[in-house]
Amino acid sequence: MLNYSKIPITYLKSADKEIASFITNDNTENIDWETVESFGIEWEKFDQFSGEELKKLGDDYFDIADEKILNQHSYVLDVGCGSGRWTMYVANKVKFVEAIDPSKAVLSAAKLLNKVENVRISHTDVSNIPFEKESFDFVFSLGVLHHIPDTKDAMRKCVEMIKKDGYFLVYLYYDFENRSVLFKFIFHLSNSVRKVTSNFPAGIKKLVCDLLAVIFYMPFILLTKIVKLFTGERFYKMIPLFWYHDKTWNVIRNDALDRFGTPLEQRFNKAQIKSMMESCGLREITFSENAPYWHAIGKK
Repeated sequence: MLNYSKIPITYLKSADKEIASFITNDNTENIDWETVESFGIEWEKFDQFSGEELKKLGDDYFDIADEKILNQHSYVLDVGCGSGRWTMYVANKVKFVEAIDPSKAVLSAAKLLNKVENVRISHTDVSNIPFEKESFDFVFSLGVLHHIPDTKDAMRKCVEMIKKDGYFLVYLYYDFENRSVLFKFIFHLSNSVRKVTSNFPAGIKKLVCDLLAVIFYMPFILLTKIVKLFTGERFYKMIPLFWYHDKTWNVIRNDALDRFGTPLEQRFNKAQIKSMMESCGLREITFSENAPYWHAIGKK
């Protein structure tokens, strides 16, 4: 466990431990509080995942981080840990994980990770990371930085925490640059819905997003399964939301709430992500050719 480089402002109390908090409304520079609150609501609802769910999800996101990159010697930082599902996935592969998040989701993470000894959770944002720079062998941020107003600056702060020759793994929503006009039309339709549903009160938002999981996700999932059954691996990846065809209902509902319940969302093409990573001091950048798109890794 690393020493904090800052003194906690206060502590949040979970069931059996205190979580150091380094964040206030006054000391944040690059944050959208409405979005942070939305994620707190999301992870309060989806705070439990089975071992099988975590493995299937984690294998997809960490497919480009082999044992040379992520191993039992690694000190790891999870930026935007949410409910702690990615922290849980990597914990048994590494030496220690520091997990941070600016929302009350840290309380859900504490619940999920309460029996994991090589993890510590801290309540803070990317502008107030309470560790010395160049402290970590591996830093990752999955599905987080595109919800921050200045994504590039947030990435730079993540990379600052990495030791020389360490690695950064990131997942940012793609802008469908490699998809058809129809695919893009479907996205814009769903995005118009998101701009409405993301403003609903918490209780209504949860209910509506569950309904949208049925309306938007399930038809494409069913179509994917049918196409895959009759054509094998040839065509099914051309279908929107194909990635969910082997995911559980819990994961589908979770991502529907994420997708339709979040006020701030940005999207980037592959070239933009590579350019951001390079400008932050990363090299040897590798993109996964597998969904979800795009997740990439770079060496400092």
